[in-house]
Amino acid sequence: MGLEDRAAAPLRTESFRASRPQIVGPDVPQKPFPIHLSGAVQRGFGRGGKDLGCPTANLPDESIEPMSSVTDTGIYYGYAQVSREKDGKAVLSEDEGRVLPMVMSLGKNPFYKNERLTAEIHIMHDFKSDFYGHNMKAIVLGYIRPELDYTSREGLIEDIETDKRVALNSLARRAYEDFQRDPFFDLNDAHPRL
Repeated sequence: MGLEDRAAAPLRTESFRASRPQIVGPDVPQKPFPIHLSGAVQRGFGRGGKDLGCPTANLPDESIEPMSSVTDTGIYYGYAQVSREKDGKAVLSEDEGRVLPMVMSLGKNPFYKNERLTAEIHIMHDFKSDFYGHNMKAIVLGYIRPELDYTSREGLIEDIETDKRVALNSLARRAYEDFQRDPFFDLNDAHPRL
């Protein structure tokens, strides 16, 4: 059964929220992780930043196949890097071109009743401008929780904030931190070309 054929997401409950761990995953990433993703950042629905206070970078459908073929829908964590260049010019600052922690939703976002599978990455950094069209690389290192449906936007926002804390806590382990220097990322170039 493919991801497109899976059952509807369960509703998030208070008992689920109360039982959430603050660190997830083993001390060292295990299969199927790490998963490498890359592609040009595309415009999404525009809800992440405006509606949820959590701007996301959407990957093209074809770039999520390495992940969607080996994982379930849900929330994941890892690192991402956005190319500073667009159309041959450095647009983003060096700080914005670093490898940064991220959380990612892989799914149909049932609260919004999406009909197609998407990969939406929230890079934990305050970017000064958008980076649509820039190339982005991501290494997914672990799973946080299943995709859930919500009865309120506030409940969704609360879980997103918890997901960010869990991701940062989970990445603060040596075996995970080492992936910030993975050769998949452009680490030595002042203007990385992804």
